[in-house]
Amino acid sequence: MDETNNVVADIDVNKSKQIERRYEDYRRKRKRPCKAPVIPTMESTSGDTATASHGFISVIGRRRVMEDAIKVVPRFMAAEQQPCGYDFFAVYDGHGGSTVANACRDRLHLLLAEEVKEGRDHGLDWCKAMCSCFMKMDREIGVGGGGSDDVDANNVGSTAAVVVVGKEEIIVANCGDSRAVLCSGGVAVALSRDHKPDLPDERERIEAAGGKVINWNGSRVLGILATSRSIGDHCMKPFVISQPEINVHGRTKSDEFVVVASDGLWDVVSNSFVCEVVKSCLQGHMRRHNSDNVKEALTIEGYAAEAAAILAELAMCKGSKDNISVIVIQLNNTNI
Repeated sequence: MDETNNVVADIDVNKSKQIERRYEDYRRKRKRPCKAPVIPTMESTSGDTATASHGFISVIGRRRVMEDAIKVVPRFMAAEQQPCGYDFFAVYDGHGGSTVANACRDRLHLLLAEEVKEGRDHGLDWCKAMCSCFMKMDREIGVGGGGSDDVDANNVGSTAAVVVVGKEEIIVANCGDSRAVLCSGGVAVALSRDHKPDLPDERERIEAAGGKVINWNGSRVLGILATSRSIGDHCMKPFVISQPEINVHGRTKSDEFVVVASDGLWDVVSNSFVCEVVKSCLQGHMRRHNSDNVKEALTIEGYAAEAAAILAELAMCKGSKDNISVIVIQLNNTNI
């Protein structure tokens, strides 16, 4: 039995070394250095909570302006059935400016909490609550202009990938091409679907509404927008809608972590490789070269933040030209 355990441990270590070598190869092959600082934010949860720890990072990358936004709210609402409540995580990828992404960051979790509170009396329906808060957020953008006097929010929008984690379930609401991926039993499981205009059902919906999908540097709605769903973009309605797709996933003992990120990561790194890198980081086998100054302070709770930073660096090494925002959510305290 001991020999079998030793063999399994050796295999895990060898695999981690292979992943680290691939990461180093990407660093060396990078043609143009990116001077954007890659400094992750580390937060660990204590007490009775739905998640063990999490870390996140949001960098401008090779873009001239920052249009991404991240929101993390541990225990953003209490739950009668679950004393630990729910933890809220979201990535917003703006386009045309940061107005809508920032408005979503400031307001959407509050709207969701209101919807859940109202729906509790009649039985909580996550699909209804999520759809309702997304629609309300979209209407607020249209009325208030996103809170900026010098930007027309009708021409600005944002994707939204929202993940709410409870002790028994993971709820994902996605609108646009940001993405949430679960690692369960070492396998990458997509919890959301990218809303691209060339998807058969999305193209059919757009054309049924009188719009067109035009190939202009990739498939775009009316040759303009590369995503078929977003919050804001009122000038593109009814072709671009704000209705999210909802996925309620019952948690199992095999579930290890969730990665939520903007397309600055997913456009250049596959779901499976992202999960391999994060798994290796959470096991303590991988670390950034410039993290020596925090070596003593880096604990198991900090591995999630380190994983998020490595993914951002990896995306830039692989040529990502977009803003990059990543949240790594560790679902248990066990040594993965």
